Amino acid sequence: MEINTYISNQPLDRQPVLTTIHEVIITNDKTVIAGVESMMGIEMIIYKGKGTMKYGLAGVKNYMSLHVLPIYVSTALHAKYKSLLPKAKFQKGCINFINESEMPLEIIRKLIVDCSTIDLLKMKEDYLNSRKTKKH
Repeated sequence: MEINTYISNQPLDRQPVLTTIHEVIITNDKTVIAGVESMMGIEMIIYKGKGTMKYGLAGVKNYMSLHVLPIYVSTALHAKYKSLLPKAKFQKGCINFINESEMPLEIIRKLIVDCSTIDLLKMKEDYLNSRKTKKH
């Protein structure tokens, strides 16, 4: 499925915010490539950097969800954006929201800019290498 098809299959009131968040991600994080894939049993737009998922954008039954793996690995980023987006519902690595008022686009742009420099694959490799070093 194409991204435009995915978004156009969402309820009409969600389409503008999903389109704008999608554009914010691809404009502000040049390390990712977007495509529609299945994750956690639902179709969503997945943004991958170096073959690793970095973001996911989905419309589900009662809300929309922006998965942001950099906030999962950075408690500082998580805390910063949780305070900047008080109307959204935060989980470890995702932000659930009902409409644009819960996700002001200027703040989302700043979030993506902050996350754009995070290389999740390198973090994983560094972590695995540190574990190997500790075993020796």
